[in-house]
Amino acid sequence: MSGVRSQIAADKLVPALTEQFVYEFGYHPSKAEVRSWERSLGVLVADLEDAGLDAAEVLIEYRLPLTSKRADVIVCGRHPKTGESSYVVVELKQWTKASMVAGTDDVVNLDGVGERLHPVDQVEKYCTHIADFMATLNGSTQQLAGVAYLHNATDDDIRTLWNRPQSTTGRMFTSQRRGEFVDFLRSRLAEASGAEAADQLLNSAVRPSKQLMSLAAEEVQHREQFVLLDEQQVAYSQVLRAVQDAARSNTKRVVAIVGGPGSGKSVIALSLLGELYRQGRTAVHATGSSAFTKTLRKVAGARSPRVQKLFTYYNNFINSEPNDLEVLICDEAHRIRETSTNRFTRAINRTGRPQVEELIDAARTPVFLLDEHQVVKPSERGSVEEIKQAARKLGSEFELIELDGQFRCGGSSAYDHWVRRLLELEPGGPIEWEGDETFEVSVDEAPSVVEDKLQQMLGEGYSARIVAGYCWRWSNPETGQPLATDIVIGDWKRPWNNPKSTRHGDAPGRELWATDPAGFRQIGCVYTAQGFEYDYGAVIFGPDLVWRNDRWVARPEYNFDNQVKKADHASFDRAIRNTYKVLLTRGMRGMRIYSTDPETQELLRALMGSK
Repeated sequence: MSGVRSQIAADKLVPALTEQFVYEFGYHPSKAEVRSWERSLGVLVADLEDAGLDAAEVLIEYRLPLTSKRADVIVCGRHPKTGESSYVVVELKQWTKASMVAGTDDVVNLDGVGERLHPVDQVEKYCTHIADFMATLNGSTQQLAGVAYLHNATDDDIRTLWNRPQSTTGRMFTSQRRGEFVDFLRSRLAEASGAEAADQLLNSAVRPSKQLMSLAAEEVQHREQFVLLDEQQVAYSQVLRAVQDAARSNTKRVVAIVGGPGSGKSVIALSLLGELYRQGRTAVHATGSSAFTKTLRKVAGARSPRVQKLFTYYNNFINSEPNDLEVLICDEAHRIRETSTNRFTRAINRTGRPQVEELIDAARTPVFLLDEHQVVKPSERGSVEEIKQAARKLGSEFELIELDGQFRCGGSSAYDHWVRRLLELEPGGPIEWEGDETFEVSVDEAPSVVEDKLQQMLGEGYSARIVAGYCWRWSNPETGQPLATDIVIGDWKRPWNNPKSTRHGDAPGRELWATDPAGFRQIGCVYTAQGFEYDYGAVIFGPDLVWRNDRWVARPEYNFDNQVKKADHASFDRAIRNTYKVLLTRGMRGMRIYSTDPETQELLRALMGSK
């Protein structure tokens, strides 16, 4: 810690942190973050010195495993009684005034800023998350303590926040409780070097994350299995509040939760469903994805067929009575269609009414969770603007909640940004991948190399899948015969995933391709991958999207998805870029890439630089 003190004295700490931040995360820190370093770190260091903890190690802006969230500081040392490694997670708040939001026990109103998660909740959840994912802690918070330090506030400035119970992993101190804070630090850390403890944490293996599907049953039927962090917890609390307010006031509330891949939308959806179900409220989970819904039904309803009824499809609400449900949770809402009509719809139900209006009508509080960059068909109409307009047309109140965390792709915001730039879904054009130690990216010279590398990951106990653009015909499986090897690239031949819902030979039904271990030997498409995640993924770019000179060229003549290729060129171009965006953001730990087009492959190689 002496190094931090000397850098503060020489006014070198903030420039050093800024430089390291850019190196670690691939973008510059915000002004608020820099201001926090300037105003808060000196206060904490002075308190540590007063506690006699000069030899403690300080980890600043510690990134929580497999997310983009960062703890302000973790102080590392030895426990004064046990001698074991001991860690104090500190969230530094420059707050001066804050109060609890009425009707909640975990959301506060920060004066002049807006709603935030209660700082004790925040630091408690950070401790739980670290314990869950760092192998050295083995799932236990015994070696962890959590502190929210509001060093600019007095007790009276945050009077109502004290109503929230505290614990070892969730303590709160203000400026007038500085002495208590120093005593607390001494109770958790001895006057000894913290170097070894810091190394243990920094070098610890990250255990595989809790997969969404495998714990859905516990989530819905018993208790929350996922730790909701920051804006996830705030979003969860806001929805529950909207449900309560709509019931009390006999009004209708439409809530849209927007976030990128891996921001936690489906975790929020399942947490909400579980809590609403336990409260005895009539709530249903709906998607437009057969694969996603059937997997949830199988896993979440494994021990109770009754639970399976909680998972359904958007087009099942075509005849619903208004406000038949208290809550309708519309997951993957970017897949909402223009209408619910299909070839099986009875003539009497062919009203042409927008599907989004049917979904809003069906519940007192419809909740839409979506990512507008995952619209992969021209017929998909799930957007914030469409939902907002429909809500206003139907006389409903509308509330928008935005998520900015990253919990897929190793928590790498840099990778998510790189993909958006690569596909020109945000301006500026493709940029070189500068690397991120939490997420591996590579461009391989052949699909056989891709497969061999992922096979090695399978051997190490990780999950892995290969997906491709819809650029090869899809044969119907013949009874008694293996799946046809439709995808042919040179000497390498592989089948698409099984198009049937039932198992075909060794191949799982299409809905289970992403979660059944036997799915690895078939190549998935966007419809079987969307909504799912695996540790390591690979994407084969087909000739439907190629790089020419200085821009992407979308080529519908090379695409075999009839619903997409028949659209006008602008709609096809948008859909195909979003398709590859979805495919590129399924991996939790790494992604391998290959293009069948030489010029596109050369671009991808160039973007890897020397990596």
